[in-house]
Amino acid sequence: MSKPSQFSLLTQRRFGPFFWTQFFGAFNDNLFKTALLVALTFDTASWTTQDPALLNNLVAGLFILPFVLFSATSGQIADKFDKGNMARFVKLLEIGIMLVAAIGWMTHTLWILIAAVVGMGLHSTLFGPVKYAYLPQQLKPEELVGGNGVIEMGTFVGILLGEVVGTLLVGYKPWGIELVAGGTLLCAFLGLAASWRIPASPPPVPSLKISLNPFVESVRNLKFSSQNRTVFLSMLGNSWFWFYGALVLSQFPLYAKDYLHGDHSVIMLLLTVFSLGIGAGSLLCEKLSGHKVEIGLVPFGAIGLSVFGIDLYFASVAYTNTATVDAMTLVTLPGVWRIMLDLVLIGVFGGLFIVPLFALIQTRCDPQHVSRTIAGMNILNALFMVAAAGVAIVLLGQGFTIPELFLTTALLNACVAVYIFSLVPEFLMRFLAWMLIHTGYRVRTIDADRIPEAGPAVLVCNHVSYVDALVIGAASPRPIRFVMDHRIFKMPFLGWIFRAAKAIPIAPAKEDPFLMERAFIDIAQALHEGELVCIFPEGKLTHTGEINEFRGGIAKIVERSKVPVIPMALRGLWGSVFTRDPSNLFERSFARGIRSKLALAVGVPVAPEAASPEYLQEQVLALRGDWK
Repeated sequence: MSKPSQFSLLTQRRFGPFFWTQFFGAFNDNLFKTALLVALTFDTASWTTQDPALLNNLVAGLFILPFVLFSATSGQIADKFDKGNMARFVKLLEIGIMLVAAIGWMTHTLWILIAAVVGMGLHSTLFGPVKYAYLPQQLKPEELVGGNGVIEMGTFVGILLGEVVGTLLVGYKPWGIELVAGGTLLCAFLGLAASWRIPASPPPVPSLKISLNPFVESVRNLKFSSQNRTVFLSMLGNSWFWFYGALVLSQFPLYAKDYLHGDHSVIMLLLTVFSLGIGAGSLLCEKLSGHKVEIGLVPFGAIGLSVFGIDLYFASVAYTNTATVDAMTLVTLPGVWRIMLDLVLIGVFGGLFIVPLFALIQTRCDPQHVSRTIAGMNILNALFMVAAAGVAIVLLGQGFTIPELFLTTALLNACVAVYIFSLVPEFLMRFLAWMLIHTGYRVRTIDADRIPEAGPAVLVCNHVSYVDALVIGAASPRPIRFVMDHRIFKMPFLGWIFRAAKAIPIAPAKEDPFLMERAFIDIAQALHEGELVCIFPEGKLTHTGEINEFRGGIAKIVERSKVPVIPMALRGLWGSVFTRDPSNLFERSFARGIRSKLALAVGVPVAPEAASPEYLQEQVLALRGDWK
């Protein structure tokens, strides 16, 4: 049966009202902020004597300052109180802030508007932990990637529309200021109306005592999150994305005005193509991930962010127009479509980068600490975005052009990505697995939900090819410790991947009894720590496509650890270039063609007392059927 579309969540009360609440919040934030930035950029003299470039980055920095100061406190509040009530409180606060902003607009008082910027930053700080902790509480595991994708799409569409409407309204003479003031108030009331239908979402720790010292709590929060290495590095990766986005997006007004020589409509065009790219990438995640948390998409997204960020620099340098143009004229000029394509693809790959990271953090962190983990991530996001504003101010002050700023950001992204993925090889392992099964094969999984989402278990499978581990790893929602022949473990390149993935090498007792015993100790330790372990009980690759006799090592493992055993069977790999087929290898491989069919069938878990090698072999044979 096909799974329902992620958009079907919008029709359900557990998701729809919350989606619209966060959508109107993102829309209003950016309507107000963009209107202010555009007013300061194109009508500087009537507001201030300060440099517009400085003000653009200052406003961006002040908006995220509350994230640094109050994220830890907001995380505690979200873990202590009902998230529906929290959402409604935040919407009431937003109405008050927009009333203050309206006074600033109508009196033409810049410092009141700056105060409202900080207020909207506080509004977003309080809502952030609620936003991402609400989803794992209300959605099923298989809905989490799709739900996050829709939320991210909604966020960036809200950002896009807010920026577009803000640019349009503030430029509408002579009533632009009044329209912005009224529009932001109306939007705040719409958000409050949507929040009233959010269902009850009980707090995980209602007895939590809130620390009144945000600085001490921030340190405690980050220290707690850092205990889970994968989650913490995912938080850093998430924060890096916001550094990248803040550096790029905050330059759009001046990039449109000084480099593309465009008017207000050109700013809207840049924001539109970038935000549509983010939305498309976010929605693509569910399709490309197969309804599970697929962190293999994260390296893919990082590659695209660097490649198209670099190309944006070269496309910008090649742009030669010096006459002032509007958006309709701009798109007819030579080289502009390359710039637009770069911005769209930066957005698409940004979506592929960010959505799996959010889902990973939500599923791998302590369930009673989700809001505070998200709050810790928001602290990091804020610090990175403040750093982005500082870096932009420093580099522009040193004479960097905006295209050179784009290039620097893309190159930094490549360095940061390599560093993070070297620290967490699981990202790279999953990326290679994802690439294999989405380029060389059409892969179908059968009953993959039988692989447990938590707790120890031993997976047993027939051994067909050198890439069996990658295929099985791609189908699992969790990391797997693979037990493999020490010779394969030592193979160039593949061996490096398996070492990075903490595979366990094993050798026959006659060949290396010490290595064999050490392998059994490592397996027992992994199972004791609640991990999944996969073993190929044949002990060697098949030379004929048939399943070899299962050896007794699996019985020894189960006898020691007393964990369930899950039989699996690979279908369709035999005869590929990755198998040990001595006859007509290349002829048979090419005859299969590209994108050949491949399947992984997962059987019913077997109790440890029934998991004899003979019985497990029968189960794997039955799962494989007539396929090779």
